[in-house]
Amino acid sequence: EFYDMFLTGELLTHLNISVQRAALGFLLGGSLGLLIGLIVGLKKRAEHIMDPSLQMLRTVPHLAITPLFILWFGFGEVSKVLLIALGAFFPLYVNTFLGVRSVDGKLFDVAKVLEFNRFHQITKLIIPSALPNILLGLRLSLGVAWLGLVVAELMGSSEGIGYMIQDARQFSRTSAVFVGIIIFAVVGKLVDSVVRLLEERLLRWRDSYQG
Repeated sequence: EFYDMFLTGELLTHLNISVQRAALGFLLGGSLGLLIGLIVGLKKRAEHIMDPSLQMLRTVPHLAITPLFILWFGFGEVSKVLLIALGAFFPLYVNTFLGVRSVDGKLFDVAKVLEFNRFHQITKLIIPSALPNILLGLRLSLGVAWLGLVVAELMGSSEGIGYMIQDARQFSRTSAVFVGIIIFAVVGKLVDSVVRLLEERLLRWRDSYQG
């Protein structure tokens, strides 16, 4: 089954669509998560205003929100990408926020001695110190985005690995279902491994890093 789907181009076509959706959703949600995590972590007022609502929204399951996305945005690509983005947002937001808040206060005293302005404090002090948390959030965010893709592609999709699995299930093509599941697992593992390598390179300078 895998060989036949590969030769006909069906598998690569569906995989390409799925990867594009997951990448767009992750870039949108992950970027917002990183940005808002930094803002909320740096500003107490922003935390009081934004964090309670975001934490409440974080507890709502994807499947509960899916009908709303369909009503608001239809069955097109927008609803799928936004659903993936929503899932990708929270791991990076939470871990960035925690990373910023865990920066050692003594480092700010050093920054004052070195006369760092606010921009240099963020780029040379806060982000490097919060980097382990941010990279953990990145790994989790990519994982959730890939899982969110499955939900998104069950929303009346006509392309993608999720659709391929659903279509194979309807026609009792068990082997094709297994092919789809294996593809999801392998690609997810490859993405996680790439982030692990990135993590090793970026955190090698830390004495406490265990690699």
